[in-house]
Amino acid sequence: MNIKTDKVGVIGSGSWATAISKMLLENVNEINWFFRKPEITEQFIKDGYNPRYLRDVEFDTSRITFYNDINKIVEDSDILVLAVPSAFLPKIFNELKSDLKNKYILSGIKGIVSEENLLVVEYLNRHFDVPFDMVGVISGPCHAEEVAQEKLSYLTIAGMDEDRVSKFAQLVESDYIYTTLSDDIWGTEYSAVLKNVISIAAGIAHGLRYGDNFQAVLISRAIQEIKRFVDAVHPIDRDIKSPAYLGDLLVTAYSQFSRNRMFGTMIGKGYSVKAAQWEMNMIAEGYYAAKSIHAINEHYGVSMPISDTVYTILYEDTSPLRAVAKLARKLGMNS
Repeated sequence: MNIKTDKVGVIGSGSWATAISKMLLENVNEINWFFRKPEITEQFIKDGYNPRYLRDVEFDTSRITFYNDINKIVEDSDILVLAVPSAFLPKIFNELKSDLKNKYILSGIKGIVSEENLLVVEYLNRHFDVPFDMVGVISGPCHAEEVAQEKLSYLTIAGMDEDRVSKFAQLVESDYIYTTLSDDIWGTEYSAVLKNVISIAAGIAHGLRYGDNFQAVLISRAIQEIKRFVDAVHPIDRDIKSPAYLGDLLVTAYSQFSRNRMFGTMIGKGYSVKAAQWEMNMIAEGYYAAKSIHAINEHYGVSMPISDTVYTILYEDTSPLRAVAKLARKLGMNS
């Protein structure tokens, strides 16, 4: 189906941006799409697919207007979808002179702006005066690779303006994409951040040859840890067992497509952080998030043994073998 809509701009060139663009083009006639590097855009137009990510997904490039100028795509779009690594967001937006206040902006970033330890919705509000009812969050459980294969997938669209959230959900729904709506932008975004940290822990344990029994305890304790944190930061009534929280955690902690689990597995097998990052050649958001969550939690004082363990391994050079053994003992206690 083709839905008449405001112009949608996608900012990002990675696998998730590519998957979101594919979803949108199931329903809208055309989109705007921002790439930082002109040479990637040129190759995309020539070949009809993203030359770096999800190359099996073919696009009708006549339905895409490509941009390398952040100001121009902002001016030409009514809705913006952010799908860049969180570490790149300030660099891209430092060049922004166009006004964001009247744009509806959805974050698919699943990371924290680490320079200030801000969620993306908070960053937009603080630096660009975007009202909270004009921001939203796109969450899972959903991997870009399965969207590319058109396997049945589920998205959670969170935002405070119910009408805008509902209308955007219609733009990404299809035979293989189901959506759930939420008004919990803080809990949804923090959960998306924390599940990446937890998934690094799951990967480290896998790399150390811990088995399925331990992983089951790890993940069941992890959802309790996430609940404690999000309840402390934004205390509202939420069902932590719903797909936006538990579902997103499960798919990231267990899936073969999870970058964070892969990164953790390499750390568990003895790679240094730099070596793992170099070999992956992809960004594991949980690496940056572990440091930010640790800093944020200094204010709240929530018990977070799994996240703390990941932080000590990545940033304090603690032995993964000893750190996970200590964590295993703690997870086995009643709590």
